[in-house]
Amino acid sequence: MRFVVERALEGHTEPLKERTLGIEVFGREPDYDTNLDPVVRTTAVEIRKRIAQYYHEASHESEMRIEFPPGTYMPEFRMPPKPAVTVPPPEPPKKSHARAMILAGGIALALVVAAVVTFRSKPTALDRFWEPVFASGDPISLYIGSDIKNSKDSITVIDLMHSEKVAFSDATTLARLTSLMVTRNKPYRIRLQPTAELEDLKDGPAILIGAFNNSFVLRLTERLRYGFVRNDETHVNYIRDQRNPASMVWSELVTAPYLDMKQDYAIICRLVDPSTGKLVVTASGLAKYGTEVAGEFLTNSSALEQIDRMAPKGWERKNMEIVLTTEVVGRRAGTPKVAAVEVW
Repeated sequence: MRFVVERALEGHTEPLKERTLGIEVFGREPDYDTNLDPVVRTTAVEIRKRIAQYYHEASHESEMRIEFPPGTYMPEFRMPPKPAVTVPPPEPPKKSHARAMILAGGIALALVVAAVVTFRSKPTALDRFWEPVFASGDPISLYIGSDIKNSKDSITVIDLMHSEKVAFSDATTLARLTSLMVTRNKPYRIRLQPTAELEDLKDGPAILIGAFNNSFVLRLTERLRYGFVRNDETHVNYIRDQRNPASMVWSELVTAPYLDMKQDYAIICRLVDPSTGKLVVTASGLAKYGTEVAGEFLTNSSALEQIDRMAPKGWERKNMEIVLTTEVVGRRAGTPKVAAVEVW
């Protein structure tokens, strides 16, 4: 935002191209593929959203407005409407008029800079949730779950291809999270969890995707208030609350018809793993829809704002565990809703 505003104030009126911003602002190579790396488009969407939120507040209604019309990356500046005032027409000398124009331009620039600084000084819920993770200088490891079974026996190439298949819901959540890493210029690496070792979690911050297909998640949550339970006898999977172990309010019958499913659930964690001393974030659903809304929740500032209403102040600096619920309509998940929050 600062780049395009300053560029406009310097008098550059030619349209800005996506590739130009990718190179100048985000440090991409000149021949990078904008389809595979949509960092400019996703950032523009986020900026438009934040600007709308900023000017929606009554305290900012009288400020100069900076707008980014859809389809362009060039900013537009608009002064707020003011009541008409009758002023006698002045007859200043030409030099005075020039000085007045320079002064007016300086005031306009000051207003724009003040608006930008004020805008940037208010971190969103998304910023506050991820700040402890992004503060690390180490690459962030994303561990995606899979049903692959580690085996010392020799297997064929086709066996390997079949064994490394991952769930579609896990893949979409991985895509959301890697897009967030790209947008924030954070280095990351993707790992298949069943082929990783616990020792790998010492490399730096980690994001764990999946639940029953990700043993790292099961190990981490078994000692927390909320954890995953699979009952192979009754075919009921549920989220266990250690303070109310008899409750199965967040449960589902896994042998029920697929289209009869009405709700799904997920657990989000952000905590320092006591075994490694490193920060870990989980995106884990009881079934596929839960994992999908976990990915949406972790990358959507509006969804994360629910934490402000339910968690104590200062949650952004503490360990936390969140239970999400979502309605299922047909074959699609609804919006993520926070059902419970534990902060310590």
